[in-house]
Amino acid sequence: MNKIPGLDFYAVDFETANFNKNSACSIGIVRFIDGVEENSAYSLIKTPDSYFVKEWTDQIHHITYENVADKPKFPAVWKNIIGPFIDENPKLPFVAHNAGFDMSVIKYTNLYYQIQFPHLHYFDSLAISRKVWPELKSHRLTSLAENFGINYLAHNALEDARTCGILVNLASECVQAKSVHDLLKKLKIQMKILR
Repeated sequence: MNKIPGLDFYAVDFETANFNKNSACSIGIVRFIDGVEENSAYSLIKTPDSYFVKEWTDQIHHITYENVADKPKFPAVWKNIIGPFIDENPKLPFVAHNAGFDMSVIKYTNLYYQIQFPHLHYFDSLAISRKVWPELKSHRLTSLAENFGINYLAHNALEDARTCGILVNLASECVQAKSVHDLLKKLKIQMKILR
């Protein structure tokens, strides 16, 4: 992966226990500086209740309630792990693949615990991939990773976040973008704010 000076962002991914947006059971976040991974953070998260969709546990993320029962709840994870990690470079935007989902997890989990959610600037690598590689049949993260030879453990939050960031780098190379702002401008994609 080539360095692209100015391509700085956080890639984030959540896994959830069930269909409720407040059921985050893991988070992975990777800081990319100049388009290259600089550091990362990961945590399992104790969910508000013990309901896990069996199919997701068996076939997708393989996380069970027993895996998270003794882990910190979301407010503690955000305060003690994710918050300090973000505070090292607080002005960087966030990216996620199908970002609306991950941003809604942040929003609704914070609302559930009655804490103010951060007003993050974010963009979507799914929208980017559709514009940069329209010829591909699928723009799912797993399909893109396979297409570009990225070996990773799908549906592990940290691995998903890392893969998302790698795809942003590859897309930036394809369109010769020099920063996140330049990439979004060239693709006519707007930066969004979590509200």
